Amino acid sequence: MHLVVGSWNAPLAALVPGVDSVETLDVPWLSRETHGESAAGLVRRARAWRANGFDLGINFEPDIRTNVLLGLSGAARRVGFSTGGGAAALTDATAFDANTHTARNLGRLVDLALPAASAAASVHARLPVPDEARREARQLLERAGVNRLLVGVHAGAGRPVKMWHLERFAEVATRLWRRRAATIVLTGAADDRPFVDRIAAAMPSDVPRVDASGALPLPVLAAVLEQLGLFITCDTGPMHLAAAVGTPVVALFGPSNPERYGPLAERSRVITGDVWCRPCNRVRRPPERCTGRVPDCLDAIDVDAVYQAADDLLARRPRPESTSS
Repeated sequence: MHLVVGSWNAPLAALVPGVDSVETLDVPWLSRETHGESAAGLVRRARAWRANGFDLGINFEPDIRTNVLLGLSGAARRVGFSTGGGAAALTDATAFDANTHTARNLGRLVDLALPAASAAASVHARLPVPDEARREARQLLERAGVNRLLVGVHAGAGRPVKMWHLERFAEVATRLWRRRAATIVLTGAADDRPFVDRIAAAMPSDVPRVDASGALPLPVLAAVLEQLGLFITCDTGPMHLAAAVGTPVVALFGPSNPERYGPLAERSRVITGDVWCRPCNRVRRPPERCTGRVPDCLDAIDVDAVYQAADDLLARRPRPESTSS
């Protein structure tokens, strides 16, 4: 299987069972840190795929632009969504159901393309974590102590409109330390350093914590998340990564729709604010009143709701099992 992904996802894509090779392709409408490949460059890359003689190509994005690229690939069968346009470039097309979780929509594409192979698939399938990544994670977490309950708190959210109050994150973490003797593991990207520092500063100095933020390789971040008893976050990529390694998740959702983007963890709680305009799904172009501050839909989520969800999941956690190194 040949998998084409954005460069930011390449380290995780290589861990997916059945993937033989990974190619990175940054398209300008999804790239954040770069401008992405030019239109002419995208066409050249797609036409180069013809040399592989693919029997089947699947486009998991409901977008006319990537459907056209798939059409240029020369694959004998080309499966994708008709919803965003470009169905003429496909041999097999289906509509994207906006009221269904994205992962289940993608599963329907696999059903369409490979019905026999998809029968055993599951949205709760675990992402395999390399042993070397687990060793690095344990070295990072070793100061937490043996048999210590680890609770992760993720500071950033990629976009300001998806962020909760940092001081409220700190209060939830402090309550879990007092109630459950939890060690708090602070996670975040390199650009999230100011947010991580604000959460750390807002907690009492005697709250045990591990700073696991920064430019961690994604497999190592997955291994860190795997060690947690609970992960508390807004709507983020690490939320999905935690779910993929089997860690219980408390997810705070504001403008985006959890029915479509929520964590597919076996044990999770989704917390939303009770406001009339949620979910507006205006993440890339939020309303003017929601810029420069925590939006109303996240401001409406109080500390008690998040703490109670977290404490309930921790109370129901199974007896911990050792993970092979």
